[in-house]
Amino acid sequence: MKIGILGAGNVGGALGRIWASKGHDITFGVPDPMGDRVRAAVAALQGKGRAGTNSEAVKSAEAVVLTVPWPAAEDAIHAAGGLNTKVLIDCTNPVRPDLKGLEVGLTTSAAEQVAGWAQGAKVVKAFNTIGAANLGRAEFSGDQADGFFCGDDTGAKALVAAMIKEAGLNPVDVGPLRNARLLEPLAMLWIDLAVNQGWGLNHAFKLIRRQT
Repeated sequence: MKIGILGAGNVGGALGRIWASKGHDITFGVPDPMGDRVRAAVAALQGKGRAGTNSEAVKSAEAVVLTVPWPAAEDAIHAAGGLNTKVLIDCTNPVRPDLKGLEVGLTTSAAEQVAGWAQGAKVVKAFNTIGAANLGRAEFSGDQADGFFCGDDTGAKALVAAMIKEAGLNPVDVGPLRNARLLEPLAMLWIDLAVNQGWGLNHAFKLIRRQT
């Protein structure tokens, strides 16, 4: 599958490496394709990807993954263009600069704002409730961490579920896109535990259900 990843930072770089190792074709979409950090991210793909502009990354992609910091999300989407009918996976969290709260929440979500900016795209929220360092290595004492996702398009969600599984997470569909209003605060809890409470990166969330 051809995957366009908008951003080549911690999350984008990790997902790119994982999916490239599964045989997918990766293109990072970035403002400066020749930047040092971008070149390092491309090198880590071991010949299975490249970098270009946002529009180049999106053009032939079967799935587009938004991994830029929240303040850059709107510009990245507008620079990408051509997102109508595309599967757009929103990994962003609208975290305040002090890491002690969210810029957006409760009555709407970053994912819903992304859907508004990317008219016609099939937006799915995913990969936002676990640290990038745990992608591809999300087993904790024998338990596989859950990868929560939500969206309004059944076909898009099926595709994203498979991509979540490839990233080493257990896919858990938590409903329509509006439930990103719940996933983003859950991500804020992960960040607060990691940074403000001193837990570090080695924790994840798991939904436990009783079989009846």
